Amino acid sequence: MQHIIITSFFLLSIVMTGTVHSKIYKWVDEDGKTHMSDKPPRMRDFDEIKVKINVISSQKPSIKGDTTATDQHKPAANKKVIMYSAEWCGVCKRAKHYFNANNIPFTEYDIDKSKKGRREYERLGGGGIPIILVGKQRINGFSVSSFQHFYQKP
Repeated sequence: MQHIIITSFFLLSIVMTGTVHSKIYKWVDEDGKTHMSDKPPRMRDFDEIKVKINVISSQKPSIKGDTTATDQHKPAANKKVIMYSAEWCGVCKRAKHYFNANNIPFTEYDIDKSKKGRREYERLGGGGIPIILVGKQRINGFSVSSFQHFYQKP
């Protein structure tokens, strides 16, 4: 249920630009089962959880064969690209597709499946996905222009 709610927020973030703040309500029923919703429950005690989603842009990644985008991806130096992501994240999938379509080598850590990835994500302060490291530069979210800026920078 929690992944469904978070996925909904990420789908919404594809259309929006900036940082989205929202609330999720969490409560436990009489049987001890935990529930989460975007609406507060009636007649129950609940906890309010703030959700922050980082989105830089709604630009679509270039498609393989688009020479204008491929020609632009010559880094000034050999820069290491690391992405902290999750399988259910649409923005992460767009970034991964973009890297693959433009032959950009990268290392991906799924924060739900990799203990090392989760530790590093938390060390970086987490807060939203993807987090992309280009050399020593950090990008919260993904946009082609932001990535190109850091990847091509000397």
